[in-house]
Amino acid sequence: MTPPPLPPRPLAIFLDLDGTLLEQRDDPAEARADAALVDLLDRLAAAAEGALALVSGRTVASIDRLFAPRRFAAAGQHGAERRDAAGVLHRHGAPDERLAALRRRAEAFMARQPSLLLEEKGASLALHYRRAPHLEPEVRALCDALVEEGGGAFVLQAGKHVCEIKPAGRDKGVAIAEFMAERTFRGRLPLFVGDDLSDEFGFAAVNRLGGIAVKVGAGESIAPWRLPDIRAARGWLAEYAVQPVI
Repeated sequence: MTPPPLPPRPLAIFLDLDGTLLEQRDDPAEARADAALVDLLDRLAAAAEGALALVSGRTVASIDRLFAPRRFAAAGQHGAERRDAAGVLHRHGAPDERLAALRRRAEAFMARQPSLLLEEKGASLALHYRRAPHLEPEVRALCDALVEEGGGAFVLQAGKHVCEIKPAGRDKGVAIAEFMAERTFRGRLPLFVGDDLSDEFGFAAVNRLGGIAVKVGAGESIAPWRLPDIRAARGWLAEYAVQPVI
């Protein structure tokens, strides 16, 4: 693993959460943000003069519950919703009736497998099999079938012990590009730190912009830089937060 150099300022900072700054949980609702993480994000936001956004598969509402009463700029559901630096929430597509039909199909499958978890996010569905990794082939087959039934409106997003049915045309890279067009982020060097397959879209966007893409943990990635685990990611970001302004 090649650790990244300490980047120069000014940065536009984009951060994934689960698996990057937070430990993965069987049920995402069980995750808790410790005081040290909240303090780190506050210091990073100050160091970046407000140009910090959380880019997650979680909903924006879930992100807010984690960090309440703090509210950060955030992209949720892999970019299907996005709260900009001014606090305005953008939703890309209303809840689709087709998604409700797919949810009912997923619920029928999940009812026969109580170790699985179905997470409905509003614009997307996540099928978690962390508690039953041996069921991955069946879950993936179901997700493939649901995407096909969606008639092109949805795509499959694979992750660590999860597969998601999400709106087509939305991903973390698109969300980062939208942030970079805002005044708060514009003209800055983008940094994105992530760990999962969904983060590859963000890495690609940052690479195109000549920024710094950092993968946390093992596994193939297009990110040029690596950090071994969550502790290392937090430590490296903390170093950036305290370096002097040049």
